[in-house]
Amino acid sequence: QEQLVKSGGGSVQAGGSLRLSCVDSGYSTRNRCLGWFRQAPGKEREGVAIMHTGVGDTYYADSVKGRFTVSHDNAKNTVYLQMNGLKAEDTAMYYCAAKRDWRCPSSRLQPGEYEYWGQGTQVTVSS
Repeated sequence: QEQLVKSGGGSVQAGGSLRLSCVDSGYSTRNRCLGWFRQAPGKEREGVAIMHTGVGDTYYADSVKGRFTVSHDNAKNTVYLQMNGLKAEDTAMYYCAAKRDWRCPSSRLQPGEYEYWGQGTQVTVSS
């Protein structure tokens, strides 16, 4: 059974940085499509950053391009989200997710395309 376990998150002032980690304790993260999503109060869940760990392709929401970086450590079976230059509008519950299929979906940032989800972790950015 695939289980995604997250760590990181917390509160930071605008302009600060945080790093989120997500360990897959059920399956290997090699050659998989994994990513990060977030949901702010009163808003729908949205895709933030996606990575295919086999080919190394990455995809980002326009709102985070140039500030967030998704990466992967095969040895640790872990996916990371480095968040720099945080803004108040980045405040949300963040989730990691994995696709059952080895390929990334054409709609890479659509939450409905991903079958496995970790628990959310809160990121709060104060201005």
